[in-house]
Amino acid sequence: MRSFFQSLGVTGVVAACLVSGSAFAYATGQTGYSGKQGQSCMASGCHSGGSSTPTVTIEGPATLATGQSGTYTLVIKGGPGTRAGFNVAVDGNGGSLTAGSGSKKLSEELTHTAPKAFSNGEARFDFTLVAPANATSLTLFGSGNSVNGNGAETGDASAEAKLVVKVGGGDSGGGDDGGGCAAAAGAPLLGAVLMLLGVRARRRDA
Repeated sequence: MRSFFQSLGVTGVVAACLVSGSAFAYATGQTGYSGKQGQSCMASGCHSGGSSTPTVTIEGPATLATGQSGTYTLVIKGGPGTRAGFNVAVDGNGGSLTAGSGSKKLSEELTHTAPKAFSNGEARFDFTLVAPANATSLTLFGSGNSVNGNGAETGDASAEAKLVVKVGGGDSGGGDDGGGCAAAAGAPLLGAVLMLLGVRARRRDA
């Protein structure tokens, strides 16, 4: 058993994986590989050799009001398509993440609690993003694995996704400004009409 864990330390590859069939320690999730830090399971070379690459997307609102919570989903489609794992992080502009069902928060990032089985050709991981109190722009980083569950790292594949979320800075009330301009323009027009009527009245008196 000791030599087994020593071999893991020597290779250093398993530590970069989101789902590991050969090490139960990483089947319960891994952070630091969402792509935010420039590292991902895809870049590490772990879980490679799959016959097809999955697609990973992040679904959810692209705009939030300050302080608002938004519901998001990381979706993994294709690839080996037996089980899936994920890692999601948000850039450091004040946003915070809340884990959904089947996931957990670890080191301010989100990952799975256990590999999730595919259903209808996809695996979905829900989570919540809470916007900060100030207007800013946030970026969600997500990495997802599609694995074959053969107990090894071969024959698997992974992919990444990003979603930019604009916080605050919405419409400042242009409609009200338009009304003010229309009212200001109406005053000179009314004056011109009254002046014209006055000139005509003087002509009649003459």
